[in-house]
Amino acid sequence: MRHQTYVRFIFINKVTFKNGPLCPHFIVFNITVFLSQTGLFFGEVEGAVMSKLLQMGSFKRINLYDYQALCREYAGSSDSARTLSDVTFLNVYIFCCFLSFLLEFNLYSWWNVDLSAKAQRPQGKTMMVPCDTEYPAFVSERTIKETTGNVDCGGCVSSFVIQQIPSSNLFMVVVDNKCDCGTFDPVTMDPIEIKYILYRSSLKCDRLKLQKDRKKPESCHPFHPEENAMECGSAGRLSSCLAVNLLTLIAATVSR
Repeated sequence: MRHQTYVRFIFINKVTFKNGPLCPHFIVFNITVFLSQTGLFFGEVEGAVMSKLLQMGSFKRINLYDYQALCREYAGSSDSARTLSDVTFLNVYIFCCFLSFLLEFNLYSWWNVDLSAKAQRPQGKTMMVPCDTEYPAFVSERTIKETTGNVDCGGCVSSFVIQQIPSSNLFMVVVDNKCDCGTFDPVTMDPIEIKYILYRSSLKCDRLKLQKDRKKPESCHPFHPEENAMECGSAGRLSSCLAVNLLTLIAATVSR
């Protein structure tokens, strides 16, 4: 089927996409779904199609690093035994246990059992700690204007077409969802914590040395050449009005 047929079907039968055989997606260059299932990563929605686009070279995967990330770490339970440092601490600990024993046998517990509370062992908690993470990013091939492909989903072939929308940073992807491609794993952008090896303590220092600074753009692109330029308002400009100046001058002259 030609792409023009896909486009014609999209704009004529907008309502039939919900239960129909075709599923459209509008995505930007960084593969974020724009229209259908807004805000989701395209690889999570169509993992099979995303994997095929990576194999075809329509998109390229690059690894990025976040050296100011936060990771969850198991903090352990708060009831772990503490080392007995000295005899003084042991005496204080025994005295506290004796007071707790006396408080457990309060008068309430003798005539109303329902009001007595049972001690619960606190569960282990997690806390956020600084860490380094690695996460994937996907860059589109701008030279590709239109691409078609097929995905084999367990004996059922699903076809798709991707086309760049002119004068925008959007792609339109139309997927034939007659096949169940759930066997393919979704392509996600979840960050992965970088575990530094203990016996290589200098690895962090080496990483900081090899970290590249951001390159300054060689030229400035304040607007797109195919977009209509819009003049900004001049409300914030400090300019004097000629009529006000004349009225002020006349008033000053008359008052003399």
